[in-house]
Formats: sequence, C-alpha cells, structure tokens
Amino acid sequence: MSAAILRGIKSEVTMSTIQTMGLVPIGANGVPAIPALEQGDHLSREEFHRRYEAMPHIKKAELIEGVVHMPSPVRFKQHGRQHLGANFWLGSYMMFTPGIDGGDNCTLKLDMRNEPQPDACLLIAPERGGQVQIDDKGYIVGGPELINEISASSASYDLHSKLEAYRRNNVKEYVVWRVLENAIDWFVLEGTQYARLPCDAGIYRSRVFPGLWLDVTALLEGNLVKVFETVQQGVATEEHRQFVEWLASRQGR
Repeated sequence: MSAAILRGIKSEVTMSTIQTMGLVPIGANGVPAIPALEQGDHLSREEFHRRYEAMPHIKKAELIEGVVHMPSPVRFKQHGRQHLGANFWLGSYMMFTPGIDGGDNCTLKLDMRNEPQPDACLLIAPERGGQVQIDDKGYIVGGPELINEISASSASYDLHSKLEAYRRNNVKEYVVWRVLENAIDWFVLEGTQYARLPCDAGIYRSRVFPGLWLDVTALLEGNLVKVFETVQQGVATEEHRQFVEWLASRQGR
C-alpha cells in the first residue's frame, strides 16, 4: 500500500475519532464549524461561550475583560489542596445556613466581556432574593455575593483584571488565597470600590454573610478542625440567627 494511501487512511481515522469524541465540531470539507478557543484570543462573551460549549474536552477556560485565559494543569501542592480546604470552609457555613447556595468551578455569565469560572462562589439563592439568576441551561447569570479564588501570587490576573471585573459586576466580597505568598486577602465592596476587610485577631468576619468567620492561620496551615470550630462560633451568633430568619422570610421572592 502506498504512503499516500496510508496518509489518507490515517487522516480519515483521525478526523472520525475527533468527530466521535466531540472534540471539535467539523463542518464541510473537514473545516471546524466553530473555531477552537486559544489562549489570548480577544472575544465577546457570546462568542467565547459558543466556542467553549463546543469543546467539552476543555475543563477550564475563562473570558476576563475580553481576553481568553486557559490555565495550566492544576498542581496538588499549589492549588488542589488549598481548593479543597476553602470549599470545606464555605461548605461548613452552608450546612448551617439554609437559603444560601454555592458552587465549585461554575461558569458565570457576567457582562459582555467577562465569563469567569471561579474556584468557588457563595450566593443567596435566587428564590430568596439573591442577586444572581440561573438561566435555562443552568448557568449563573450575574455576580454572586461572594467569590473565592486560589491564586499563585499577587502577580496573578486574579488580583488585577479579574478583580476589576468582579468589582464592576457587584461581587460584594472577594476572597483570594495567594498560595506562594501564604496569605489570604478579603476584599469587600464599599460603594463602587473594593476595600480590604479588617482581620480582627486573625479572624475574618464576612459582612455579607453574617456568621461566616474564617481563622486565617488555621486555613493556611490546613487545620480544618479549627477552621470548622471557627465557623461553628460564627453561626452560633445572634447575627447569624437573624440572617437565617431573614432568608426564610424571603422565600419565593
């Protein structure tokens, strides 16, 4: 069999495999019907979303201020471990606070230039009058009340272009864990600008979610028992009890 024929067979098999796996939708003459996402592309949110939905093999891509970001593979010591710890903290609070909701790596439809996929978010449920909606495909539309990101350092776009996008889209609290610098920043929206939330004796106390307390040292050191104990202290307060009652009173709004 000639080399040309073998190359033709290989090409057909490769294209068939790609189509079968749904990696790239193929149009006429073997040309992709929808262009692939590429790091650094400048796109509208609608075009970004169209391409992202057409590439289910891509696990994470974000549009931040009109620019496509496709993060590198996630390392255990620099991201995965911290991600789990932060989710444990937020999940512990959710367990005691009916009427709120949260998610991990959920795509957010913000404005026409931003569609991020934050590491975690916490929100007041839409049926309780929260500021986001869930569209007919199950995506979050709008900025959740709180977003958490695991970031390499202060040089990351998490603390620059993404922070600006969250500020502009009314994300009321933004928590960033700077792994390489072993620090946690908590920003709170005051008017139209972010300010740093005061840390009182090593404890952050949310203004938006009463009773959401964070022992910074415990989370940084991976002491999840102490993280949970601090959450328990927060949800035992009178302000948390009143918040839960207020959420209950807003059912169906």
